Amino acid sequence: MSSTWQQISSTVVAEFSDVKDVGELTTITVRLFMAALLGGILGFEREQRGKAAGIKTHMLVAIGSALFVLIPLQAGISDAEMSRVMQGIITGIGFLGAGAILKGHDEKDLKGLTTAAGIWVTSAIGVAAGLGRESLAILCTFLALVVLIAMPKIIDVLEGKTEAKDEHKEQPQDKQ
Repeated sequence: MSSTWQQISSTVVAEFSDVKDVGELTTITVRLFMAALLGGILGFEREQRGKAAGIKTHMLVAIGSALFVLIPLQAGISDAEMSRVMQGIITGIGFLGAGAILKGHDEKDLKGLTTAAGIWVTSAIGVAAGLGRESLAILCTFLALVVLIAMPKIIDVLEGKTEAKDEHKEQPQDKQ
């Protein structure tokens, strides 16, 4: 009976031997949490705007993308093989994003393009975090937030000035 439990114990230990030491465990943890945090930041912004793909979706996309590159890194694959892994992530996220795009009756009536692009960028941020490029992932998250938050305001200001000029031209001049 004792040898059975020893065999079970050694099998369980062997199954968890993919993480060799505390340093590797820390690296994996930091990369996955960084992906989750950055994905969550972008998802929070989208959720605040009432979009369907919110915090949970963006966090899961970022974590999944990070994990898809972490696993091969742990296995020690070559750069060429990692390139194929990233191609698969990009393709898969493309299908996920395509599902977020809705086409209306009119050709110009497309909804969900920004959501799809946001999911795509979130995946790229997850890949960057998974590869240990945290600075790049943070910078990309910041730039994505600028696009999502600042650009609508800039567009409103530009359209407001354009509308104000058009209204000024349309009003008849008072003759004195």
